[in-house]
Amino acid sequence: MRGAAALIQTSRTEGGSYRRIQPRRGMRYLGDAQERQSDPTATGETPNNCLYQSAGNILRFAVVTLAACLAATNSAVGQWMGKQTGCYADSIAANPNRPTVANPADITQYGVLELEYGWDRQWPEEGRQQASVGGLLKFGMLCDVELRWNTTSFLSQTDASGTHRSFGDNWLGPQIRVYRQTKRVPTLAFGYAVKIPSASTEDGLGTGHMDHAFTLLASKDIARFHFDFNVTQFLIGRPNTSGFDKNQQLNLAFSHVIRRRLQFTGEFYGETQLNQATPGFASSLWALTYTVVPRLVIDGGFEAGLTSGGPHRHAFVGATYSIANLYPGWRRKRSSNPANR
Repeated sequence: MRGAAALIQTSRTEGGSYRRIQPRRGMRYLGDAQERQSDPTATGETPNNCLYQSAGNILRFAVVTLAACLAATNSAVGQWMGKQTGCYADSIAANPNRPTVANPADITQYGVLELEYGWDRQWPEEGRQQASVGGLLKFGMLCDVELRWNTTSFLSQTDASGTHRSFGDNWLGPQIRVYRQTKRVPTLAFGYAVKIPSASTEDGLGTGHMDHAFTLLASKDIARFHFDFNVTQFLIGRPNTSGFDKNQQLNLAFSHVIRRRLQFTGEFYGETQLNQATPGFASSLWALTYTVVPRLVIDGGFEAGLTSGGPHRHAFVGATYSIANLYPGWRRKRSSNPANR
């Protein structure tokens, strides 16, 4: 999520319509400037039908998830839980979700608190400019479980009505790695995030509604290239009515070392239609990253839309830093390792 995961920041425009604006990498999904009509019939469905269908989708997801949990034997669950502590690394190294929209399936090291932060500047259309500062705080709670907090500290939009500034929205949720990469199979993970609406609705920078994102992630190293593939299902709260609009996002990111610590990153991604007022789009992202030290990685790049609904122009810079390992066992491990004496 620039990794993150990157999540949807929705803003209100004149006339009751809504625009999705992109606060940044790892938290943004996504950076187009398409309008989202406040009319609940914009999807061609009645409010009651929309509510029933949304509730049905959530119920089906819950049933499938419960069935998967019940299918696992007690011994399998016990084995997985038995591997969720004590997996300390010999040294701390950053696991950037930046600068791509896609997130890696691998998670932050066990016990490590890691921060990603960056600045974004976007020109989604003629006469409209957007700027934001935000980041992603991650914590490796267990060996295969990461807690994530996406936040936009500052959000600004300038258009014909003037300049509006506010805090952005916040997204909270876990990412769970279910399989580690082998020769033939990629690393696999599942993520969930819920939006806590905190952006100003009075200034038109937020909707005041909760949204949900369910993501399947896969990562694989192939012939000196690293690939990250994400599929995300969004449930976006409708303004002025009950229920959700629904769409999907697909991401394919790749990276390759240019020389030592310098790395090139590219990505192709897009979204399906959210409703009649917000069509689907495709976009591309290109960036460079540099590993200053293993715990600190900096990045910068730009994004260019491939279709009319994609971002017009978008530039960004940022950094990822592993702050510390918060579990005391890591300090004992280092002190007992002769190489660290």
